[in-house]
Amino acid sequence: MSEITVFDPRPLRALTEAATRYYFFTGKGGVGKTSVASATALALSASGRRTLLVSTDPASNLDEVLGLELSREAQPVPGAANLFALNINPEAAAAAYREKVVGPMRGLLPEAALREMEEQLSGACTMEIAAFDEFTAFLGGGGGEAFDHVVFDTAPTGHTLRLMALSKAWTQFFNDNKSGNSCLGPLAGLEKQRSLYAQAVEVLKDAGLTRVVLVSRAQKPALREARRTSAELAALGIANQSLALNGWFKPTRPDDPVSGSWAGRQREAIDAESGFLGSLPLYLAPLLSTNLIGLDVLRAFFQAESAPSLETHDKTETATFPERPGLAELADRLAPRGRGVVLTMGKGGVGKTTVAAALGLALAERGAKVRLSTTDPAAHLRDAFGEGAGGLEIERIDPKVETKAYVEEVLAQQSADLDPESRALLEEDLRSPCTEEIAVFRAFARTVAQGEDGFVVLDTAPTGHTLLLLDATQSYHRELGRQSRGSQRSEAIEKLLPRLRDPEFTRVLLVTLPEATPVHEAAALQADLRRAGIEPHAWIINQSMAAVDTDEPVLAARGRAELRYIREVIETHAGSQVYLLPWSPVEPVGREGLGNLCGPGAPV
Repeated sequence: MSEITVFDPRPLRALTEAATRYYFFTGKGGVGKTSVASATALALSASGRRTLLVSTDPASNLDEVLGLELSREAQPVPGAANLFALNINPEAAAAAYREKVVGPMRGLLPEAALREMEEQLSGACTMEIAAFDEFTAFLGGGGGEAFDHVVFDTAPTGHTLRLMALSKAWTQFFNDNKSGNSCLGPLAGLEKQRSLYAQAVEVLKDAGLTRVVLVSRAQKPALREARRTSAELAALGIANQSLALNGWFKPTRPDDPVSGSWAGRQREAIDAESGFLGSLPLYLAPLLSTNLIGLDVLRAFFQAESAPSLETHDKTETATFPERPGLAELADRLAPRGRGVVLTMGKGGVGKTTVAAALGLALAERGAKVRLSTTDPAAHLRDAFGEGAGGLEIERIDPKVETKAYVEEVLAQQSADLDPESRALLEEDLRSPCTEEIAVFRAFARTVAQGEDGFVVLDTAPTGHTLLLLDATQSYHRELGRQSRGSQRSEAIEKLLPRLRDPEFTRVLLVTLPEATPVHEAAALQADLRRAGIEPHAWIINQSMAAVDTDEPVLAARGRAELRYIREVIETHAGSQVYLLPWSPVEPVGREGLGNLCGPGAPV
């Protein structure tokens, strides 16, 4: 297995040896968690064991991978005996949770009181605790009793860690809160869940019951994120970890420049994280020539040690559309405006951070004042620049910093009007996990407002979290008013939605890879944005192998597989506003690597 043999890796199929009852897959967005989780679940079920595959990702593509429409109820997967699947949809879970809390009060309380409870339970935090409520049912409750194995395809890293930590956070809040209320409304609806939450965390820690699999690729950002995740999981007491390295490339044409560059970047990533790679049991999955969609492809993927022949399209297929411009042309068009907000949005792992950094650099080189920022809890904007960020302002909306500042501000403003008992109650309320969400949202609105004085390029969080921020404005207004008597409502918050809806002020760039799931995720995001009154400015197709010339069979096949999705973007979703970035042989890090992305577009 090339230079990685020093770490004694095993093929992916070895994951099912000495199988545990629970598998928990996590990692940076776009590394292939759904593919690896689905293939593992399929293999477990093929051995005759009843297996349940559960997605807790708000941006899950499990439906597309399995070829059926999932719901909150487990349903059999056609063509796979013993395999069942479900999707914990956060919005549906929140609606069910609200009814569980409010329903018993109907007929007992006035309508006005019921409406107030429903409003209080309409915020983003309710959505997260509701999804966690369902998640724990499979670990500590009876939800998984009918199955020999439960496999969790989880959300991207930041969300996953928050999901795990919530049990401790809410348990502490239950223990300390004496008011009977929280940002989730009456604690009576949560109190009975305490033992279930605590049990769920203990299951996650138990190596005899649970295996936590960090999924990554042989890429520097993905491995760096996996290392961070591993350390944070260990800090939570979850040490039963393994590492699955997905998309491992074994070149067959070392004289091919693209093949050599791909293998070289892979080798550099391995060398940079050699210590981490040697610290965990390591499993390898091959780079495929096609998308991991369908049961037959999943079976071949799980068993293979090198890329199997899976190409299903016409090898003679050629593109019939003209070349597309690159980031340089987009920067040329935006720079004369001199101000505004640019949001890079899309499925996790499509390259939002890299595109944001490259575009920010291009605007700065054209004389614009540029501030780069991120709302992504897994933030790696600075990593994209290395030491070469001169001339650009780079910031991260740090949840811990923002929460501390918010709590101190609320307490300072309210202290003069509160007696000791009332202050103690306010402090208890501010210990709620929801406070962090409020503080981050406030900082997001403040950052958007800075677009009045120059360009603000925001590397946003993966799709589900981003929409959570955009859709939650009114909920946050209510929560800010409840905690601080309205004193925290600012002009930045009041003007946020009008600014996001103004196409002359905000340009939303939908970033995608030329693959099925990222394209369809971006199309769904575009529809959601339009319902919110926000029209995307353009689509950016990133890392296109179809736009480069290679004789390496696997890479050339991947390029041919991209053509249908490039055409789908242009002809169905985006029209003329499409920019294409070829796969770069140079790691897109630092001023040189990022600048390389701003070259001219390539023919496809």
